Amino acid sequence: MKEREITFAEALREALREEMRRDSSIFLLGEDIGVHGGDFGVTRGLIYEFGKERVRDTPISETAILGIAAGAAATGLRPIPEIMFADFLGVCMDQILNQISKLRYTSGGQMKFPLVIRTATGAGIRAGPQHSQSLEALFVHIPGLKVVMPSTPYDAKGLLKSSIRDDNPVLFFEHKLLYKLKGIVPEEEYLIPLGKADIKQEGEDLTIITYGLMVHKSIEASKEISKEGKSIEIVDLRTLSPLDKETIIKSVKKTGKVVIVHEAWKTCGLGAEIAAIIAEEAFDYLDAPIKRVGAFDTPIPYSPVLEDKAIPSKDDIIKAITEIL
Repeated sequence: MKEREITFAEALREALREEMRRDSSIFLLGEDIGVHGGDFGVTRGLIYEFGKERVRDTPISETAILGIAAGAAATGLRPIPEIMFADFLGVCMDQILNQISKLRYTSGGQMKFPLVIRTATGAGIRAGPQHSQSLEALFVHIPGLKVVMPSTPYDAKGLLKSSIRDDNPVLFFEHKLLYKLKGIVPEEEYLIPLGKADIKQEGEDLTIITYGLMVHKSIEASKEISKEGKSIEIVDLRTLSPLDKETIIKSVKKTGKVVIVHEAWKTCGLGAEIAAIIAEEAFDYLDAPIKRVGAFDTPIPYSPVLEDKAIPSKDDIIKAITEIL
Protein backbone atom coordinates (compact mmCIF):
# COMPACT_ATOMS: atom_id res chain seq x y z
CA MET A 1 0.00 0.00 0.00
CA LYS A 2 1.11 3.54 -0.73
CA GLU A 3 1.30 5.54 2.47
CA ARG A 4 1.46 9.22 3.36
CA GLU A 5 1.17 11.31 6.49
CA ILE A 6 -2.05 13.27 6.99
CA THR A 7 -3.89 14.73 9.95
CA PHE A 8 -6.77 13.17 11.88
CA ALA A 9 -9.15 15.78 10.40
CA GLU A 10 -7.92 15.11 6.86
CA ALA A 11 -8.40 11.37 7.37
CA LEU A 12 -12.01 11.95 8.42
CA ARG A 13 -12.58 14.23 5.42
CA GLU A 14 -11.18 11.58 3.07
CA ALA A 15 -13.52 8.98 4.53
CA LEU A 16 -16.52 11.26 4.02
CA ARG A 17 -15.49 12.17 0.47
CA GLU A 18 -14.84 8.57 -0.58
CA GLU A 19 -18.11 7.30 0.85
CA MET A 20 -20.13 10.15 -0.65
CA ARG A 21 -18.63 9.40 -4.05
CA ARG A 22 -19.46 5.71 -3.61
CA ASP A 23 -23.05 6.14 -2.40
CA SER A 24 -25.35 8.94 -3.51
CA SER A 25 -27.74 8.29 -0.60
CA ILE A 26 -25.19 9.75 1.85
CA PHE A 27 -25.57 13.40 2.84
CA LEU A 28 -24.13 15.61 5.58
CA LEU A 29 -25.99 18.08 7.78
CA GLY A 30 -25.02 20.32 10.65
CA GLU A 31 -24.20 23.84 11.79
CA ASP A 32 -21.69 25.68 9.55
CA ILE A 33 -20.50 22.50 7.83
CA GLY A 34 -20.78 23.97 4.33
CA VAL A 35 -18.60 26.88 3.23
CA HIS A 36 -17.19 27.22 6.76
CA GLY A 37 -16.26 23.54 6.81
CA GLY A 38 -17.41 22.84 10.35
CA ASP A 39 -16.04 24.18 13.61
CA PHE A 40 -12.96 21.95 13.35
CA GLY A 41 -12.60 22.00 9.56
CA VAL A 42 -13.44 18.36 8.91
CA THR A 43 -16.00 19.03 6.14
CA ARG A 44 -13.99 21.83 4.54
CA GLY A 45 -14.36 21.89 0.73
CA LEU A 46 -16.94 19.10 0.47
CA ILE A 47 -19.74 21.50 -0.43
CA TYR A 48 -17.90 22.49 -3.61
CA GLU A 49 -17.83 18.88 -4.82
CA PHE A 50 -21.22 17.65 -3.62
CA GLY A 51 -23.31 20.82 -3.47
CA LYS A 52 -25.78 22.22 -0.97
CA GLU A 53 -28.20 19.31 -1.33
CA ARG A 54 -25.70 16.85 0.13
CA VAL A 55 -23.77 19.20 2.44
CA ARG A 56 -26.57 20.96 4.28
CA ASP A 57 -26.08 23.86 6.66
CA THR A 58 -28.74 23.80 9.35
CA PRO A 59 -30.18 26.21 11.91
CA ILE A 60 -28.69 26.17 15.41
CA SER A 61 -30.99 23.38 16.58
CA GLU A 62 -29.52 20.01 17.50
CA THR A 63 -33.05 18.72 17.99
CA ALA A 64 -33.87 19.57 14.37
CA ILE A 65 -30.58 18.15 13.06
CA LEU A 66 -31.13 14.73 14.60
CA GLY A 67 -34.87 14.78 13.93
CA ILE A 68 -34.16 15.28 10.22
CA ALA A 69 -31.43 12.64 10.28
CA ALA A 70 -33.70 10.11 11.97
CA GLY A 71 -36.46 10.63 9.42
CA ALA A 72 -34.02 10.45 6.51
CA ALA A 73 -32.47 7.21 7.79
CA ALA A 74 -35.91 5.66 8.25
CA THR A 75 -36.77 6.37 4.61
CA GLY A 76 -33.65 4.89 3.05
CA LEU A 77 -31.02 7.63 3.08
CA ARG A 78 -27.72 7.51 4.97
CA PRO A 79 -27.39 10.84 6.81
CA ILE A 80 -24.25 11.92 8.66
CA PRO A 81 -25.28 14.66 11.10
CA GLU A 82 -22.56 16.66 12.85
CA ILE A 83 -23.20 17.87 16.39
CA MET A 84 -20.60 20.56 16.97
CA PHE A 85 -19.76 19.60 20.57
CA ALA A 86 -20.62 16.32 22.30
CA ASP A 87 -22.05 18.38 25.18
CA PHE A 88 -24.88 19.42 22.84
CA LEU A 89 -26.06 15.81 22.51
CA GLY A 90 -28.00 16.58 25.68
CA VAL A 91 -30.17 18.98 23.69
CA CYS A 92 -31.32 16.16 21.38
CA MET A 93 -31.35 13.32 23.91
CA ASP A 94 -34.96 12.40 23.16
CA GLN A 95 -34.13 11.72 19.51
CA ILE A 96 -31.15 9.54 20.50
CA LEU A 97 -32.60 7.75 23.52
CA ASN A 98 -36.19 7.20 22.39
CA GLN A 99 -36.10 7.21 18.60
CA ILE A 100 -32.76 6.61 16.87
CA SER A 101 -31.67 3.81 19.20
CA LYS A 102 -35.06 2.07 19.15
CA LEU A 103 -36.53 2.11 15.64
CA ARG A 104 -34.62 -0.83 14.16
CA TYR A 105 -35.53 -2.90 17.21
CA THR A 106 -39.20 -1.92 17.27
CA SER A 107 -39.52 -2.74 13.56
CA GLY A 108 -38.33 -6.28 14.27
CA GLY A 109 -35.25 -5.63 12.18
CA GLN A 110 -37.32 -4.87 9.07
CA MET A 111 -36.18 -1.23 9.04
CA LYS A 112 -32.54 -0.38 8.48
CA PHE A 113 -31.47 2.69 10.41
CA PRO A 114 -28.11 3.86 9.04
CA LEU A 115 -26.87 7.18 10.36
CA VAL A 116 -23.57 8.32 11.86
CA ILE A 117 -23.62 11.11 14.42
CA ARG A 118 -20.20 12.79 14.35
CA THR A 119 -19.27 14.97 17.31
CA ALA A 120 -16.22 16.56 18.94
CA THR A 121 -15.51 15.48 22.50
CA GLY A 122 -13.09 16.04 25.37
CA ALA A 123 -11.21 18.78 27.16
CA GLY A 124 -7.96 20.61 26.49
CA ILE A 125 -8.97 23.64 24.43
CA ARG A 126 -10.05 25.73 27.46
CA ALA A 127 -13.68 25.78 26.36
CA GLY A 128 -15.29 25.57 29.78
CA PRO A 129 -17.68 23.09 31.41
CA GLN A 130 -20.37 23.13 28.71
CA HIS A 131 -17.96 22.40 25.82
CA SER A 132 -15.37 20.02 27.28
CA GLN A 133 -17.13 16.94 28.60
CA SER A 134 -16.50 13.28 27.76
CA LEU A 135 -19.98 11.75 27.71
CA GLU A 136 -19.43 8.50 25.81
CA ALA A 137 -20.45 6.26 28.75
CA LEU A 138 -23.97 7.74 28.66
CA PHE A 139 -24.44 6.39 25.15
CA VAL A 140 -22.69 3.06 25.67
CA HIS A 141 -25.44 2.50 28.27
CA ILE A 142 -28.18 2.76 25.59
CA PRO A 143 -28.92 -0.47 23.68
CA GLY A 144 -29.30 -0.01 19.93
CA LEU A 145 -26.39 2.40 19.49
CA LYS A 146 -22.86 1.65 18.37
CA VAL A 147 -20.23 3.95 19.87
CA VAL A 148 -16.83 4.59 18.27
CA MET A 149 -13.86 6.68 19.41
CA PRO A 150 -10.63 6.48 17.35
CA SER A 151 -7.18 7.57 18.50
CA THR A 152 -5.17 7.85 15.25
CA PRO A 153 -5.71 9.15 11.70
CA TYR A 154 -5.48 5.57 10.37
CA ASP A 155 -8.18 4.35 12.73
CA ALA A 156 -10.31 7.46 12.21
CA LYS A 157 -10.61 6.89 8.47
CA GLY A 158 -11.13 3.14 8.57
CA LEU A 159 -13.64 3.26 11.41
CA LEU A 160 -15.64 6.13 9.93
CA LYS A 161 -15.99 4.31 6.59
CA SER A 162 -17.20 1.18 8.39
CA SER A 163 -19.60 3.26 10.50
CA ILE A 164 -21.11 4.85 7.39
CA ARG A 165 -21.69 1.44 5.82
CA ASP A 166 -23.28 -0.02 8.96
CA ASP A 167 -27.07 -0.35 8.93
CA ASN A 168 -27.35 0.68 12.59
CA PRO A 169 -27.00 4.13 14.22
CA VAL A 170 -23.42 4.98 15.23
CA LEU A 171 -22.16 7.69 17.56
CA PHE A 172 -18.69 8.70 16.37
CA PHE A 173 -16.69 10.66 18.96
CA GLU A 174 -13.66 12.70 17.80
CA HIS A 175 -11.37 14.17 20.46
CA LYS A 176 -10.69 17.86 19.80
CA LEU A 177 -6.97 17.58 20.55
CA LEU A 178 -6.55 14.86 17.91
CA TYR A 179 -7.74 16.82 14.86
CA LYS A 180 -4.22 18.11 14.12
CA LEU A 181 -2.47 14.83 14.97
CA LYS A 182 -0.56 13.44 11.99
CA GLY A 183 -0.21 9.77 11.14
CA ILE A 184 0.37 7.30 8.33
CA VAL A 185 -2.73 6.55 6.25
CA PRO A 186 -2.72 4.37 3.09
CA GLU A 187 -3.90 5.90 -0.16
CA GLU A 188 -5.77 2.71 -1.04
CA GLU A 189 -9.19 2.00 0.42
CA TYR A 190 -9.39 0.05 3.67
CA LEU A 191 -11.97 -0.59 6.38
CA ILE A 192 -11.58 -1.28 10.10
CA PRO A 193 -14.37 -3.46 11.50
CA LEU A 194 -16.45 -2.09 14.34
CA GLY A 195 -16.18 -3.98 17.62
CA LYS A 196 -12.50 -4.85 17.26
CA ALA A 197 -9.88 -3.41 19.63
CA ASP A 198 -6.24 -2.89 18.65
CA ILE A 199 -3.05 -3.68 20.54
CA LYS A 200 -1.20 -0.40 20.14
CA GLN A 201 1.79 -1.72 22.08
CA GLU A 202 2.80 -5.24 23.13
CA GLY A 203 3.89 -5.83 26.73
CA GLU A 204 4.26 -8.45 29.42
CA ASP A 205 4.02 -6.79 32.84
CA LEU A 206 0.77 -4.80 32.83
CA THR A 207 -2.17 -3.99 30.56
CA ILE A 208 -3.51 -0.49 30.00
CA ILE A 209 -7.03 -0.47 28.54
CA THR A 210 -7.89 2.91 27.04
CA TYR A 211 -9.18 4.82 24.01
CA GLY A 212 -9.14 8.23 22.30
CA LEU A 213 -6.61 10.83 23.43
CA MET A 214 -5.68 8.74 26.46
CA VAL A 215 -4.01 6.19 24.18
CA HIS A 216 -1.26 8.73 23.54
CA LYS A 217 -0.90 9.71 27.19
CA SER A 218 -0.70 6.02 28.06
CA ILE A 219 2.07 5.47 25.51
CA GLU A 220 4.01 8.40 26.99
CA ALA A 221 3.58 6.96 30.49
CA SER A 222 4.69 3.51 29.35
CA LYS A 223 7.93 4.95 27.98
CA GLU A 224 8.79 6.26 31.43
CA ILE A 225 7.99 2.89 33.01
CA SER A 226 10.07 1.06 30.40
CA LYS A 227 13.19 2.76 31.82
CA GLU A 228 12.68 0.54 34.86
CA GLY A 229 12.73 -2.58 32.70
CA LYS A 230 8.95 -3.09 32.63
CA SER A 231 6.93 -3.57 29.43
CA ILE A 232 3.35 -2.27 29.19
CA GLU A 233 0.68 -3.60 26.85
CA ILE A 234 -1.74 -0.96 25.57
CA VAL A 235 -5.18 -2.01 24.36
CA ASP A 236 -6.97 0.67 22.33
CA LEU A 237 -10.68 -0.18 22.43
CA ARG A 238 -11.53 1.93 19.34
CA THR A 239 -15.16 0.75 19.51
CA LEU A 240 -16.78 1.28 22.90
CA SER A 241 -20.03 -0.46 21.99
CA PRO A 242 -19.88 -3.28 21.17
CA LEU A 243 -16.80 -3.90 23.36
CA ASP A 244 -14.14 -6.33 22.20
CA LYS A 245 -14.22 -8.49 25.33
CA GLU A 246 -12.06 -11.17 23.74
CA THR A 247 -9.06 -8.86 23.28
CA ILE A 248 -9.50 -7.37 26.76
CA ILE A 249 -9.61 -10.77 28.49
CA LYS A 250 -6.75 -12.18 26.44
CA SER A 251 -4.48 -9.28 27.44
CA VAL A 252 -5.50 -9.52 31.11
CA LYS A 253 -4.68 -13.23 31.14
CA LYS A 254 -1.30 -12.43 29.62
CA THR A 255 -0.16 -9.73 32.08
CA GLY A 256 -2.25 -10.26 35.22
CA LYS A 257 -2.31 -6.54 36.02
CA VAL A 258 -4.67 -3.88 34.67
CA VAL A 259 -4.99 -0.09 34.59
CA ILE A 260 -8.05 1.36 32.83
CA VAL A 261 -7.64 4.94 31.61
CA HIS A 262 -10.25 7.34 30.22
CA GLU A 263 -10.71 11.10 30.23
CA ALA A 264 -14.35 10.82 31.28
CA TRP A 265 -15.33 11.09 34.93
CA LYS A 266 -14.24 8.10 36.96
CA THR A 267 -17.61 7.49 38.63
CA CYS A 268 -19.78 5.30 36.37
CA GLY A 269 -17.32 5.80 33.51
CA LEU A 270 -16.65 3.06 30.95
CA GLY A 271 -13.79 1.86 33.15
CA ALA A 272 -16.30 0.64 35.74
CA GLU A 273 -17.97 -1.63 33.19
CA ILE A 274 -14.63 -2.95 31.93
CA ALA A 275 -13.49 -3.64 35.49
CA ALA A 276 -16.71 -5.56 36.11
CA ILE A 277 -16.20 -7.63 32.96
CA ILE A 278 -12.67 -8.52 34.02
CA ALA A 279 -13.85 -9.38 37.55
CA GLU A 280 -16.57 -11.65 36.16
CA GLU A 281 -14.59 -13.35 33.40
CA ALA A 282 -10.88 -13.20 34.31
CA PHE A 283 -10.68 -12.73 38.08
CA ASP A 284 -8.48 -15.78 38.63
CA TYR A 285 -5.83 -14.32 36.32
CA LEU A 286 -5.42 -11.07 38.26
CA ASP A 287 -2.27 -10.62 40.36
CA ALA A 288 -3.30 -7.21 41.71
CA PRO A 289 -6.42 -5.03 42.10
CA ILE A 290 -7.72 -3.27 38.98
CA LYS A 291 -6.84 0.43 38.89
CA ARG A 292 -8.97 3.09 37.18
CA VAL A 293 -7.73 6.51 36.08
CA GLY A 294 -10.36 9.09 35.15
CA ALA A 295 -11.29 12.74 35.52
CA PHE A 296 -12.24 14.29 38.85
CA ASP A 297 -15.98 14.20 39.54
CA THR A 298 -16.40 17.89 38.87
CA PRO A 299 -17.51 20.03 35.91
CA ILE A 300 -14.53 20.60 33.60
CA PRO A 301 -12.97 23.93 34.70
CA TYR A 302 -12.31 26.81 32.34
CA SER A 303 -9.08 27.76 34.12
CA PRO A 304 -6.13 26.08 32.30
CA VAL A 305 -4.43 25.17 35.58
CA LEU A 306 -7.59 23.62 37.02
CA GLU A 307 -8.56 21.89 33.77
CA ASP A 308 -5.14 20.21 33.55
CA LYS A 309 -5.52 19.08 37.16
CA ALA A 310 -9.05 17.73 36.67
CA ILE A 311 -8.36 15.45 33.72
CA PRO A 312 -5.91 12.51 33.68
CA SER A 313 -2.27 13.30 32.94
CA LYS A 314 0.75 11.20 32.07
CA ASP A 315 1.86 11.42 35.68
CA ASP A 316 -1.52 10.15 36.92
CA ILE A 317 -1.14 7.09 34.69
CA ILE A 318 2.46 6.53 35.83
CA LYS A 319 1.31 6.71 39.46
CA ALA A 320 -1.39 4.07 38.90
CA ILE A 321 1.03 1.76 37.07
CA THR A 322 3.68 2.15 39.75
CA GLU A 323 1.24 1.38 42.56
CA ILE A 324 0.31 -1.94 40.94
CA LEU A 325 3.80 -2.98 39.82
